[in-house]
Amino acid sequence: MDIVLLTTFTAFLFLVIAAAEPLSARLSLPFSVMLAAIGILIGGGAIFVLRTELTDTLNPIAEGILSLPIRSSVFMYVFLPTLIFQATLEMNIRRMLDDWVPILTLAVVAVVVATLTIGFTLSWISGLPLMVCLLIGSIVSTTDPSAVVSIFRSLSAPKRLARIIEGESLLNDAAAIALFGLFMGFVMMGVPNPSLGEAVGQFPSLIFGGALAGWLVARLALILMSLFARFETAQISVSVAVPYLAYIGAERLAGASGVVAVVAAGLTLNFMGPGRLAPGFWVNLREIWGLLAHWAGALIFILAALLIPRLLVELRLTDLGFVVVVVVAAFVARAIILFGLLPLLTALHLSPRIQRPYRVAIMWGGLRGAVTLALALAVTESLRVPVETKRLVGIVATGFTVFTLIVQGTTLRWVIGLLGLDKLSPLDRALSNQVVAVALQTVREGVASATENYDLTRETVRSEAKRFGARLDEAVERAEAEDNAEILDRDRITLGLIALAGHEREVILQRFRERAISARLSEQALFDADRLIEGARSGGRTGYQRAARSSLRYGPAFRFAAFLRNRLGMPGQLARMTADRFEKLLAKRLILRDLHGFIDRRIRRIHGRRVAELLHEMLNRRIEAVDTALEGLRLQYPGYAEELERRFIRRTALRLEEREYAAMREDGLIGSEVHTELMADIARRRAATEGRPKLDLALRKNDLVRQFPLFADLDDGEMKRLSRAIRTRYVNAGHIITRKDTPARTVFFVASGAVEQEVAGQSIRLGRGEMFGQMGVLTSRLRRAEVRAITPTSLLVLDEVDFRRVLKRSAALREAVRASLTGKAAGQEVLRLPEMQIDAPLGEARAAG
Repeated sequence: MDIVLLTTFTAFLFLVIAAAEPLSARLSLPFSVMLAAIGILIGGGAIFVLRTELTDTLNPIAEGILSLPIRSSVFMYVFLPTLIFQATLEMNIRRMLDDWVPILTLAVVAVVVATLTIGFTLSWISGLPLMVCLLIGSIVSTTDPSAVVSIFRSLSAPKRLARIIEGESLLNDAAAIALFGLFMGFVMMGVPNPSLGEAVGQFPSLIFGGALAGWLVARLALILMSLFARFETAQISVSVAVPYLAYIGAERLAGASGVVAVVAAGLTLNFMGPGRLAPGFWVNLREIWGLLAHWAGALIFILAALLIPRLLVELRLTDLGFVVVVVVAAFVARAIILFGLLPLLTALHLSPRIQRPYRVAIMWGGLRGAVTLALALAVTESLRVPVETKRLVGIVATGFTVFTLIVQGTTLRWVIGLLGLDKLSPLDRALSNQVVAVALQTVREGVASATENYDLTRETVRSEAKRFGARLDEAVERAEAEDNAEILDRDRITLGLIALAGHEREVILQRFRERAISARLSEQALFDADRLIEGARSGGRTGYQRAARSSLRYGPAFRFAAFLRNRLGMPGQLARMTADRFEKLLAKRLILRDLHGFIDRRIRRIHGRRVAELLHEMLNRRIEAVDTALEGLRLQYPGYAEELERRFIRRTALRLEEREYAAMREDGLIGSEVHTELMADIARRRAATEGRPKLDLALRKNDLVRQFPLFADLDDGEMKRLSRAIRTRYVNAGHIITRKDTPARTVFFVASGAVEQEVAGQSIRLGRGEMFGQMGVLTSRLRRAEVRAITPTSLLVLDEVDFRRVLKRSAALREAVRASLTGKAAGQEVLRLPEMQIDAPLGEARAAG
């Protein structure tokens, strides 16, 4: 094809893409449906122009369109990696992990169920070879939920639902394309009906091989991007290479799934990138990839739609019957998952509850599009596939795609409206009325101040004030209507908590933009804020508090890092996670204290004084919990928190200094040359503050032992010996530290946190500086108490031999043991021990003798 014509047509396609977006909004159609419709019109028009005898003037243009080098390899190797990689960069991985069960169910399990249902049904009715029918099933199992996701977002549907569908959109294509490659291989080898075990047995190697290849490419890319830290365009260029190297490497070198490799590479970069790359670069990277994916997605839809008229040229009446069978089987398979398996997972507490209207919308919103057409095109291009099989696959897949785009796509908004998903609930409507009333009151004050400053004409001001006042009175009347007055305080508290968590999210983003907190820290903080919002939506006050507590827990990863450090002598991971926790707690404390003003400025005016006071109380509890956790870390690692606070102050000073220089430049006080030099100096100093102080666990343990009250009277030599012998242990709230009727071989000292000791039906709480387990060790009997952590707790642990040695040398420790003997039957037995006789009072020595 002539290069000039190809360039002209490409430019024309970009104009079409630009016009399609506002046109789809005007017609209330999904953007992908509008692109597909335009592509069908262009492809159909070109075929009509060539076949009609009305005119030959447009024949060169039509021939050029039909001769475009549109091949399946262009879709699979050029456009698809871009789309999938960008989707993984935009995913909130931590939030996705909360919903991994429904996501995998809708993506992987649903694809397998749909492929088998469609394949076996079509083979049973048509008599076609099973492997051909399974190939068709895998092709039409790829969905394009982007349309329904965009509509849900515009309708303010639950974020969790949109997130589940986004996860399905990503993993669905990976699973379906992996199955397609499997069945395509059997068809090309001429295996009509292989055993199901033979077909499925190769599936895991495709998935895990692709995941490993993608992970390796992403790790190598991160190393390169770290080396190019000063050159942002070089880093972005490396990121552009990642999806293509992962895809080609997995497909050609490892014989695995290229799509899975791209998913793994994107997820790895998304998870590890924010902590290793500059915050500003990470934002720019996502914006650039968003633009690339927008262009790639639009082009793949238009170009794929151009093929639809060509693929349907040889349509027969029996083919329509096959299309109907596939449509019915696909809906049945989707219904099995949405109305059968998902409710079962919800009952087993493995998945959030998805209401029936939303499940109906998900089922109707499972549009097929460019990926389905690209896979069908790959079959039609293969020289090793029989001609009749190519014709049938192309027509059935294309016919099914056209049905979903024309029938489902054009009626999706109507279905959502019919289900009532586009309407506000009575509670949300009442809240909206109150928010409008409060906002208009604030606007009126601002307008009055502006008119005074600008000295406008009195008559103009009076007429506009009268007009605005009428609107304000109407808004206040709606806000004070009887329906709004019936909002329960419980609901007001829930709405207030949602608003508070939403503002917390905005504060986090603001701190990130100001570079007060790192990209990795902001990701974790946003993850916690999203949990607060969803916890308040689903469980009200209780759900909000549960989410707040979970953000302070030591998770499984932290416990695993502690195991590596305590048992295997590998402290690196624990040091990094502890430093992250330090920084997170410091930032969280600063952010939470900013929220009190938001409660007074906004929430009090909307929900009243009682709700505002309750939110203040709950916020104070969160601040207290953060302070407690931070104090525990301060005790374990003295001085480290101060280093992080100094780092925060330096970052704040740099941000304010940068703002001042920008203001001076805008006011004309300094020129561009001076401003550039000042910014370069700030960049150098900011690079020096980006590095976090190193946390030395071993050194901090020594400092901790020295500050422990019970060891305060030990000399330096014994203190060093004790530091080597003592071990640290981290336990989460609810963890059982010691069980009743077990051998006592260790003594525990509470460094931070609190534990609860249950003996003979009585509970005793122990806090920082106290010990437990000494009675069992000194009497050599089974433990009589069960001890459980009631907060995240740090413990110092001594075995029996070291404890007895320290007991001989520490008067403070002996006095603490004597104090713990009060009211215990074995007290006299312990007092007679040689370790306790060293400085015993005369009366106790005689009693012991």
